[in-house]
Amino acid sequence: MQDDRNREDQSPPVVDPDEEISDRELVNTQALIEEYESESPTRHFLGPVGWIVGGIAVGLSLYALYSSRATIPMQVYRTSFLGIALVLTFLLYPWRRGASRKINIIDIGLAVAAIVVSLYPLSLSFTWFPLGIDQDFVRRAARPTEMDVWMGAILIILVLEATRRTVGWILPAFSVALLAYAHWGNVFPGDWGHRGYDLDRIVGTMYITLEGIFGTALDVAATYIVLFTIYGAVLEFSGAGKFFLDFSFAATGRKASSAGRTATIAGFLLGTVSGSGVATTVTLGSVAWPMLRKAGYTRDSAGAVLSAGGIGAILSPPTLGAAAFLIAEYVQISYLDVIKMAMIPTILYYLCIFLMIELDSRKMNTRAVIIETLPTGTLIKRYWYHFTSLIAIIVLMIIGFTPLTAVVYATGLAFLLSFLRRDTAMTPNRTWNALRGGAVSTLSVASTCATAGIIVGVMTLTGLGLKMSDLIVDLANEQLFLTVLYTGLAVWVLGLAVPVTASYIIAAAITAPALISMGVPDVAVHMFIFYYAVLSEVSPPTALSPFAAAAITGGNPFKTMMLTWKYTLPAFVVPFMFTLNRENGINLLALGETSDIILSTVTACLAIVALVAGVGGWLLKPATWLERGILVVAAGLLLYTGPVQDVTGTALLILGIALHVMRTRGGNEAGPTPAPAV
Repeated sequence: MQDDRNREDQSPPVVDPDEEISDRELVNTQALIEEYESESPTRHFLGPVGWIVGGIAVGLSLYALYSSRATIPMQVYRTSFLGIALVLTFLLYPWRRGASRKINIIDIGLAVAAIVVSLYPLSLSFTWFPLGIDQDFVRRAARPTEMDVWMGAILIILVLEATRRTVGWILPAFSVALLAYAHWGNVFPGDWGHRGYDLDRIVGTMYITLEGIFGTALDVAATYIVLFTIYGAVLEFSGAGKFFLDFSFAATGRKASSAGRTATIAGFLLGTVSGSGVATTVTLGSVAWPMLRKAGYTRDSAGAVLSAGGIGAILSPPTLGAAAFLIAEYVQISYLDVIKMAMIPTILYYLCIFLMIELDSRKMNTRAVIIETLPTGTLIKRYWYHFTSLIAIIVLMIIGFTPLTAVVYATGLAFLLSFLRRDTAMTPNRTWNALRGGAVSTLSVASTCATAGIIVGVMTLTGLGLKMSDLIVDLANEQLFLTVLYTGLAVWVLGLAVPVTASYIIAAAITAPALISMGVPDVAVHMFIFYYAVLSEVSPPTALSPFAAAAITGGNPFKTMMLTWKYTLPAFVVPFMFTLNRENGINLLALGETSDIILSTVTACLAIVALVAGVGGWLLKPATWLERGILVVAAGLLLYTGPVQDVTGTALLILGIALHVMRTRGGNEAGPTPAPAV
């Protein structure tokens, strides 16, 4: 206790949130985001070219906003949205990293081709909306004409090239392999083979029907994702991101663990603006690392706090990650239900982080810091309206508005309220940049979802998804635990190679039927896949968020990654909690009787306490191996919801804590040797 008093008595160092990181720690935030995010850097144009490309991007955002209020035929909107997105992709993304920043003739040719193949299925109409789908074209899905096949094949090539430019070659290569499997399926032996499909049938499915490129994934990208991205861009350009950071800095108390808590809270709030784990980590780290350094955090532990906070933002309501919108579509539930299901896992996630921060502050002897910001009351008085739109989204959905309507109204509210102060007002220039930024940020998701549509279309056409699902069940010998474990591993492997959204879509097609066949509720299955798809950003060997954080702090990327695993442990464990127990597990998704939900939440919180103490190796003082072992076993029992497990786990938790207290407070400091803390 003397150490704690000494830490509190020390004169806290003063940190300016706008302090620059000096020497080799000086970083370019945007460059780091482009380097560590899965998508490639875009071109930046000035002059007439910049205005033309920017105008197309602004037009795409306005078109998306218009579509949310107007009645546009489904296939017309998806086709036209993808066409504009492809044009922008070829103009903004060079054919490879380091290539010329100027648009060349090939880029223009691809952009023109995208316009042609997108307009081809459309026909002029004399109704209030000038374009419609040619009905003869739709009826030719099983027997396309030669021109249909040419146009469809060109679109497939364009989508794959756009995906390669934005997120890399792995996803397009995987798609090409599956297309080859669809054509030459008769050469595969046994159950893995099929009769094989000719080019006409494959292209007809991918191009003409809504089972391929223009399927559910693209629909979600063209509606939910683009609108929420525009909303985030409006928040960013109206100064909400800076306010969230300043508010977090000002709101935390002057304690030894305050620096870590501040970074975590700031990451949560900042994630509502960025929508990306890597972007949140880098943006947060560029301003929070000086504070963590002066508080006494090591480079590696600071990087872990930053990346855990960044990834937590896209696991948490109200915005979540892009794949959360797909859950609502696939399971046929409202987005509000998805937010509701994410509430308890979010509580458990941040409970673990805050406990880890508290214990680490004791182990590393961190100290309080003073943040030079305006007082909390002053910040709220001046910029309170930045919170309003976030609350409005939830309130509007609760009273019955659709997510699309809610986010459009919230965007309008954020836009209007920005004029309450001159420094946050959405001037014409800021509005232009926000609309442009919202469209550009959606491009990689649009091409990824279109490519994922090809993958899902092939799996549906050939039955490959069900075959791989049966393989998982057979390998697990029809045991639920092994089926869940193999599913988690499959999603993790996918996440190493492809972006989060594509990882979720592919895993949902391959692994979801396996878990559902084992009796796991479909909502629990899709939430499980969602969490493990997102967690690929902190999983080895790629671990993009920890690597980006290490680049800022100058820490060891591997050590930062492993420490991040410790902080994010519940995010890896909690999904097992709501899948392994088929009857009571969904209580952790806020589904079921209120009393059961409360009981499951309380026991899960106790499990997190036991897990943090056992893995962290620290309670009041360093814990012994015996104490840690008891606590880890208690956590395991409490994580598996059930009355017997809950009672036994709680008893072991009390026993582990009692042994530790008696040893450390009872004068038995010379007792068993404490285990080394992780």
